[in-house]
Amino acid sequence: MITINNKIAKIAGSVLLSLLGVAGVKGQPLMNGQVTIQNLSVSRSDDKLFISMDIDVSALEVKSNREVIFTPALASDDHTLSLPAVMIAGRNRYYHHLRNNKLRPTTTELYRRSDVSVVEYRTVVPYEKWMNTARLVTLNEICGCSDETLAGENEPLLALQLEPKVFVPDFVYIRPKAEPKINVLEGSAFIDFPVNRTEIHENYRRNPVELQKILNTIDAVRNDADTRIIALSIKGYASPESPYSNNERLAKGRTQTLKEYVQRQYNFPESIISTDYEPEDWAGLERAVENSDLQNRDAILALIRSNMEPDAKEWKIKKTYPADYSWLLKNIYPGLRHSDYAVKYEVRAYTDVAEIKRLLKMQPQKLSLNEMYLAAQEMAPGSEEYNETFEIAVRMFPDDEIANLNAANTAMHLRNLKNAERYLAKAGDTPEAIYARGIHAALSEDYTAAQRLFTEAKGKGIVRAEEMLKQIAELKK
Repeated sequence: MITINNKIAKIAGSVLLSLLGVAGVKGQPLMNGQVTIQNLSVSRSDDKLFISMDIDVSALEVKSNREVIFTPALASDDHTLSLPAVMIAGRNRYYHHLRNNKLRPTTTELYRRSDVSVVEYRTVVPYEKWMNTARLVTLNEICGCSDETLAGENEPLLALQLEPKVFVPDFVYIRPKAEPKINVLEGSAFIDFPVNRTEIHENYRRNPVELQKILNTIDAVRNDADTRIIALSIKGYASPESPYSNNERLAKGRTQTLKEYVQRQYNFPESIISTDYEPEDWAGLERAVENSDLQNRDAILALIRSNMEPDAKEWKIKKTYPADYSWLLKNIYPGLRHSDYAVKYEVRAYTDVAEIKRLLKMQPQKLSLNEMYLAAQEMAPGSEEYNETFEIAVRMFPDDEIANLNAANTAMHLRNLKNAERYLAKAGDTPEAIYARGIHAALSEDYTAAQRLFTEAKGKGIVRAEEMLKQIAELKK
């Protein structure tokens, strides 16, 4: 063998174990089977591209005045780079080139056919980005005397894929079911009543402000054309001063009086308003003491939580801890005399996507998950408004499994794996949730966990898991 250009050197096998590489099929035939390409490998390391192959010419027939030239090349739609050629020459042509030493191009490697069975082809070229998806091809020419080309053809060797292997997720979103939109507005009013009386004096102390709180809550729903009040509940509470029987009378009577007041303002059907009462708000007292700095806080809490009768319990606190009781009576007991109210209402359904998009920005509380999903289908997947829609959905419905699953998908699309993990913790155990956890594991490069989760999801009917498993298998190679 004569090497015309010393720059072409054999690359040691250890160098070919580079960061990125592809290998060709084993035993690729050329020239109708007379030549076989074996051990084909193309790899990249930093700024260099290595090309290696064994060209088996043991079955190649070359007459004395003929020569066969193999010219590998890298080609893409916009670029072509010819690589050093290999010439297998018959006896006369071999000695002709040996005497004249005028091979073109000068990098051509010359071999005498009778002296070679396998050409170990090795070359290195500067790496350029376009080579990542280039094609490795070879031009095979048969030439005669005077370098006349008698026959020639291009044959493909390998399609390069030198980009780093990365996991490409395929997200599965769930469309929520369309359901009636029943919402509730709640509040507490602290109505002042004369001692031991149940009638309301509208202008007594802070009653104008407290009564207006109730009316404002009702009006917020009643004046909205998109909503319909379906129920109004009022529950009255009294503070624990004994006797219990009197507190029961007051709580019940004052709640009824408040109902009648509201009824006079709106003339609601009788069936809409319901009432309840709690003679003594021991639960409220417990919360207040728990958050206090009372000297005997723990002992008083123990009494509150005991099974003693209410009057005996209250008397025991008053008798045993008079200073603390006096403080509670002045600072806590007034707040235990309150009326809790709730307005239950239904919001109409929305089908116009433009209207839903407007509400997403202005009044998302009016929308159902299904309506938000409907709007998202009209947005470009992965766009800012698309991702924001699912973020709004999970803010409005923080404990809904579907809202959390869809929000996890958008978070993973943005590669915000921390938020995605938080959403997935509340996404339930549906096949889609298992599949999403597989994507999270894969993006976290925990391919073992990803493979297990995708296998489980596939077994539960998620068809797309099959493609994800193929990707994981490639990444684990």
